Amino acid sequence: MRLRVLFILSILIASSLSGCFGQSNDHGIDDEDTTSYPQPWERSDLQYLDTDVFSRVSINGSFTIGEVQSVFVPVPTITAADGGAGLTGDAQVHLGLWLPVMDDCDLGSGNISPECKVPIIAEIGPYYSDGDVDALTPADRLGRMLIENYVPHGFGVAQVSVFGTGESNHCMDLMGTDEQRGINAAVTWLGEQPWSNGKVGIIGKSYDGSTPWQAATFGNPYLSTIVPMSGLIGVHELMWRNGSMEARGMVMHNGVYGSFGIDGDSDDLQTLCEGYLEGYYNGPAAYLSGGMVTYAGNDYWTERSFLDRVVEQYNGSIYIIQGMQDWNVDPHMAFPTHQIIENAGIEIKTLAGQWAHDYPDRASGHAALPPGEGQEAYPYTLRWDWADEMLYWFNWYLKGEGEPPVLGVEMQDNRGGWRFEDTYPPIDTTYVEIVASDMNPSGAGMSVTDTITMTYGPFDEDVYIVGMPTFHIPVTPHTTNGAHGYLEMTDSSGMHLGHAVMDFRFYDGGRDGQEALIPFVTVTGKMEFLPMDIFLQAGESIIIEMQQTGYDYVPSPVSAGSYSIDWSQAVLTLPMLKRDCDALFQAPMHTYGEESGRLC
Repeated sequence: MRLRVLFILSILIASSLSGCFGQSNDHGIDDEDTTSYPQPWERSDLQYLDTDVFSRVSINGSFTIGEVQSVFVPVPTITAADGGAGLTGDAQVHLGLWLPVMDDCDLGSGNISPECKVPIIAEIGPYYSDGDVDALTPADRLGRMLIENYVPHGFGVAQVSVFGTGESNHCMDLMGTDEQRGINAAVTWLGEQPWSNGKVGIIGKSYDGSTPWQAATFGNPYLSTIVPMSGLIGVHELMWRNGSMEARGMVMHNGVYGSFGIDGDSDDLQTLCEGYLEGYYNGPAAYLSGGMVTYAGNDYWTERSFLDRVVEQYNGSIYIIQGMQDWNVDPHMAFPTHQIIENAGIEIKTLAGQWAHDYPDRASGHAALPPGEGQEAYPYTLRWDWADEMLYWFNWYLKGEGEPPVLGVEMQDNRGGWRFEDTYPPIDTTYVEIVASDMNPSGAGMSVTDTITMTYGPFDEDVYIVGMPTFHIPVTPHTTNGAHGYLEMTDSSGMHLGHAVMDFRFYDGGRDGQEALIPFVTVTGKMEFLPMDIFLQAGESIIIEMQQTGYDYVPSPVSAGSYSIDWSQAVLTLPMLKRDCDALFQAPMHTYGEESGRLC
């Protein structure tokens, strides 16, 4: 099994390239429209600096970067009931702050004219002084990119440590309510300062991409936009999928992140707050049940579920960035989240490329991906226009300047082609139902060691499979131990296309299951593949292999029994889309070479 360590992914395998590109416009945008904001499909011939480890804005700002300021923000909402620093009444989060130095503007004065006030871009996480530089040093993972690109354009940048990390005190409670309140206090402080224009944006990847979702649960009037990159819409939502636990799920709080707050000084006692103590038993309890168990009178998992509260409370915009080959923070954090946010009337855009747990512009990580997990799309994955893209976004949502970004989804298929869709899956997606018995399954039952293989195809024409295919499988357990299934979809060459997993106690999907299945009583497991966007040429087929489990999913203790399957009633549904090369665009890149891969 491949063990995922949360938010840390290092794959050292050489790569090759492939892709299919055209440059015409099929997005409902007037080709004659010339604005100061070039759309993504208009940037193919633009030149971007690609000599640094991250992308650079195409036009440098004119302001000097000021000296970093060290700021401690009090969090009075942490009280004695929360333990930790609540007992002493001095809970605070620490941040490093960089402001632009502007002629005729004294940001340190008490009377600042409106044209001198600046918006703030914040990156918030647990890693300052814990596996990375301190919060007063520009961090290579993102902070330096933000400071050097955007402070000269008139933005402030803040690097903020969550509770229990860096110089912030109190408890590292793994995205719990204490951490959420600390983040909200930082947003309020940044929005209320006399030099602030009252608009704050939060951006980050991984854990730092989860803090924007946390901030958005409050409806804070100063929070104007969030850019979560491979961020969690909820902790349980990531580590459990239809009742199936990832190997890390049970120990992430106390086994990994809780230790950030323990460094041998007198503040270590603050680690023993409510959330930290709850982590010891809620992980094992969720492993046993597979669901969002409420244990010993606490709501540990519900407190760490963000999306519903964002929909109810948030009043800003959202830009999701997600690696479609990220199996550390899986792409179901982005889809169907995009549609849920869109349906709630919140302005949203998503950038989804075939990279792993990475930024859109980091060549070293993109180049290291193995076959079936992004290699086929490299180097077309690299977005050297990303710094400009974020500048356009922040200018509009934090300053009210420039052009409004076109909302929708920039999606890259698994072989490298970029296209723009108004929503995702696109409204012209067709759903093709296939009776599983027509795929000639190799067996009718499943034990711990069994493997069942099915084939569909060859396809008569070029197609895309987009979104989340489903496989509804009637399962009859043989014992009270329940049942567990894992599906992997590959193409004819064996290249990984996608996968699905289910503890069949959760046969309806989601996070609500039952304690056990009844022997010889059939249930229909409504398995759903994780989001994918794959291109198949005419003549290619797909192969689906079924096993008890795969990757690092761990069946719960009551879900490893044998079972039989009625293939005559099992149905695979493929969401299929037709797009020709005229719908694709090429991202700006300097070194494609002579070979263009899948030529149009």
